[in-house]
Amino acid sequence: MTLALALVLACAQAAEVPDLRTRKAGSDWPSFLGPNRDGVSPEKGILTAWPAAGPRIVWERELGTSFGAPSIARGRLFVFDRAGDRMRLSCLRSETGEELWKAEYATDYSDRYSDNDGPRCCPVVDGDLVFTFDPAGQLHCRRVADGSLVWSADTSKNFGVVRNFFGVGSTPLVEGELLIVHVGGSPPGSPGIESGETRGNGSGIVAFEKRTGKVRWKASDELASYSSPVAATLDGRRWGFVFARGGLVGFDPASGKIEFQHPWRAAMIESVNVSNPVIVGDRVFVTEAYTIGGCLLKVRPGGCEVVWEDGRKRERAMSSWWSTPIHADGHLYGASGMQAADLRCIELATGKVKWAQRGVGICSLLLADGHFVSLSDDGTLRLLKVNPDRYEERAKSELKSGGGGPLLRAPARAAPVLSHGLLYVRGSDRLACLELVP
Repeated sequence: MTLALALVLACAQAAEVPDLRTRKAGSDWPSFLGPNRDGVSPEKGILTAWPAAGPRIVWERELGTSFGAPSIARGRLFVFDRAGDRMRLSCLRSETGEELWKAEYATDYSDRYSDNDGPRCCPVVDGDLVFTFDPAGQLHCRRVADGSLVWSADTSKNFGVVRNFFGVGSTPLVEGELLIVHVGGSPPGSPGIESGETRGNGSGIVAFEKRTGKVRWKASDELASYSSPVAATLDGRRWGFVFARGGLVGFDPASGKIEFQHPWRAAMIESVNVSNPVIVGDRVFVTEAYTIGGCLLKVRPGGCEVVWEDGRKRERAMSSWWSTPIHADGHLYGASGMQAADLRCIELATGKVKWAQRGVGICSLLLADGHFVSLSDDGTLRLLKVNPDRYEERAKSELKSGGGGPLLRAPARAAPVLSHGLLYVRGSDRLACLELVP
């Protein structure tokens, strides 16, 4: 199939799904961290002066057990959670919260290391299809129109996945006609992840035909992490990147050919890699919070070279735990550290720390219109001016529910979402829609 024909078919398939929006300005947010998986929104005209109560609450909805953010396309919001012993994908009108449909299936997944047995991945919307990946490794493709099942795959069973510390938490990536999934399978009879001796079986990354579920290619012996695949065009060539359990893998997303693997992981067994790779030109930044911090690589076909790295030889510039830093004008902004984290700005080219702000704590960022929307783990919402020279807070709000209690309860670990002027934020048990662009 030619690229032109594929684009025509994709447009035709998307056109089959009616657009429910009344707010025409702005853009969709169809996947994890937005259209480019970098936490950056193209929207303009955001409110920069907030009342004490924060931006106007348009609607709110109670959620089941989960960590994932919603995804939004063509006036529909998709949220994936767990209610009792059922995994549940709900489709709502994004502007009103009205439920359009829900799809459920039974689950007996139990998390051994936390009290959250729900999904960690957000839904991925592509035209008339929506994909979900649950903590037990169940991969489902459904129709956007009504939630009917198109295909499914038990990746844990099919590829011999040894359960990770917190189950599956890497959101799949749509790349053309492929769905690229960070699977991380192992040979039969492999020891548990706690042994430190688990090995891969060539299914670290798996590409499925997005409309049929057929496996197109498998690559890498790397085990799975909680970081999600990203793709970008560098010097006219398409690249895929996965920050796997053992480090960064650069590959051709069409064929699965591995271009390089760069080890980057703390030595302790319990460490996990979570943040997405940050791509800036031909450079890729990865970061973890356990012992070694961040690393900037310059990539080329067949290899990569280290521009700078934290490691154990210097003070760690950026040690992100579960949120992904955001690039703006030659600088990276993000939470650095674990329980005692601060918000930092570092110079991308050198790793030099420009400023570090205590008191914000672990947070996730969204970049829009020259500002960051920051959601801290405790549910505090802030608006920050993009400024490499100093921390500049424009607004701060602790959103309240109708009864006067906190609207967003800890842990609030899903990054904010902005689509067509509406900001979507969630805490442990509630999703709220706020008006950020009048």
